[in-house]
Amino acid sequence: MAKRIALVTGGAGFIGSHLCDALLDRGMHVRIVDDLSTGRTENVDPRCELIEADVADHDALARAMQDADVVFHLAARVTIRGSVDQFEADARTNLMGTLAVLAVAGQQRVRRLVFASSMGVYADSPDRRPAAEDHPQAPISPYGISKLAAERYVSQIAPQLGVDPVILRLFNTYGTRQGYTPYVGVITIFVNRLLRGEGLTIFGDGSQSRDFVHVSDVVQANLLAMDTDAVGEAFNVGTGQATTVRQVADMLREAVRPDAPIAHEPARPEELRYAVADVTKARRLLGYEPRCRLADQIGDIVAYCKHSAEPG
Repeated sequence: MAKRIALVTGGAGFIGSHLCDALLDRGMHVRIVDDLSTGRTENVDPRCELIEADVADHDALARAMQDADVVFHLAARVTIRGSVDQFEADARTNLMGTLAVLAVAGQQRVRRLVFASSMGVYADSPDRRPAAEDHPQAPISPYGISKLAAERYVSQIAPQLGVDPVILRLFNTYGTRQGYTPYVGVITIFVNRLLRGEGLTIFGDGSQSRDFVHVSDVVQANLLAMDTDAVGEAFNVGTGQATTVRQVADMLREAVRPDAPIAHEPARPEELRYAVADVTKARRLLGYEPRCRLADQIGDIVAYCKHSAEPG
């Protein structure tokens, strides 16, 4: 029997590379399209077929999707603060890149498209209730706007092309292989600053709450989305547990450098104050069940960041 073929856009990156490993473990043939702007070749298992190309390159996508059963579209510019200054580049990758993937998936008769969207599509939750999938979708950042626009295209156009779409709205994903930038992944940012002997900077008072979901749980959701009958649906992927940014800072200081100072800067207007997932729908229709607690993963993240920072 021929192996099932999966394409993972952004497969050399943080979430994508973990997903590729899981697909290989399932005996699938895995192709990757990644321009390596943030992805790293050392994240890629040599059993994967890596095509180095921009996600909007139709020819590269056509090669990668030949005979593919499923496409996991994770390639994106994942930065909320950075999307304000670089809104054109953000839209070019997150929206136009998605349209290219969608068009080629239709041409290549791909059966299933799993699209990685974001909590950034939601409005804030002033009553501090976890957001279900019917929570108002009124993004306050260019990143959220591009993701919501891409969602709408996927939902409307994919069925017309004969492609079954499943949309996953990822909350704050953390874990090993998350690259360090000043804009993405507060846990990775804080750990790297602490390891360098620097203090931490919190935007606002630190009471803003996030839903930190481990990359292994995000992979679990993608694998479930690959074969679910609940097509045409959007699902939150988080834990349902709120953790404040100040709690994260204190947890990491205790693990790395308890005397590290904390400075505060003004809150960023493009960042939500309360962003926590209601995962009831994903539990009911996908069988999704988050397994990892943030407190249990701190040691692995610190060890990974320490190893990554070592020369050679």
